[in-house]
Amino acid sequence: MLQLIGRILLGLRGGSLKLLLFASILLLVLAATSPLGTLVWWLSQEAEISLNRHKPKSGQRGLLPGPAAPASKPSEPGCYIVFLPGVGDFSADQLTGGEAIFFQRLAQAHPECITVQGIFPYSAANENLGGRRLLAPLWRFAERAEGWWGFANVLIKIRNLSRFAISADPRYGVVYNQGIAAAIAERMDAVQPIPASSPRPLKIILLGTSGGVQVALGAVPYLGEWLKAKITVVSIGGVFSGASGFGVAEHVYHLYGRQDWVDDLGVAVFPSRRPWAVSSPFNQTRQQGGYTVQVSGPHAHDGPQGYFGEARAATTGGTYVDLTLQRVNQLPIWSH
Repeated sequence: MLQLIGRILLGLRGGSLKLLLFASILLLVLAATSPLGTLVWWLSQEAEISLNRHKPKSGQRGLLPGPAAPASKPSEPGCYIVFLPGVGDFSADQLTGGEAIFFQRLAQAHPECITVQGIFPYSAANENLGGRRLLAPLWRFAERAEGWWGFANVLIKIRNLSRFAISADPRYGVVYNQGIAAAIAERMDAVQPIPASSPRPLKIILLGTSGGVQVALGAVPYLGEWLKAKITVVSIGGVFSGASGFGVAEHVYHLYGRQDWVDDLGVAVFPSRRPWAVSSPFNQTRQQGGYTVQVSGPHAHDGPQGYFGEARAATTGGTYVDLTLQRVNQLPIWSH
């Protein structure tokens, strides 16, 4: 065992070890200061969040740029699809090629729904890492780094994981998740004004991947209260606790790939996801039939063979992102 540790340290000598140590120190700093940053943001909002306070002013209506927006929109939308990205993202508008393909085709397949992006689930204020932040230069460097320094992008994941942890924390998650819910409502209304009244309840599909699923679940109670909507959560390789959102969402669907080991972390990290926690919202929802798990295929968590990967899957002949889109389109959530 000692020899193995020695070999690992030897392999990490020099620059790699320094970067690893720096990342560890950064994680500790973020863990200590992230709740403070969230509370400061909360106080700047005068400790009050409601839908009316976060609706865009007249004239602010408009589509986000990019292929995810449908070419034409229904005058009275009854359905919104909202995407929350994973922990590796630098900004709300940063889509990989596979993600862009996925949302373009998803919008085409469901023209009755408004497709919404522009939500950065790792900021209560919905502010990208390159925005007005003290550490913005560091995040921009990590996002643009190439070659040997490309390893620096792990810093972005560490930073975003700290916000993921806040969302799942019962002490600070209440504040954080309300902020994300307000950002979602604001973006929905900016893309297409939310109808004040409708003959049938508004349908919201929160579609997330990786840590974005935890934040989506955290926002469910507030969106349901503010918008009186029926909310479905679709997890694509998501990692989440078994507390927030369960019992409030109409249904939670979890798709996972056979090669995705990250998917197992939710059960390992959160006791509320374990079978013996019979009273947890997750297990109660599962027993009542409100939670469905499906295998998406031979997906890994990310990369060319990930859920939005553009490599070809040997078992199907299509790409991995094609397989993900097929599985999502087959869910029983699209009929009215």
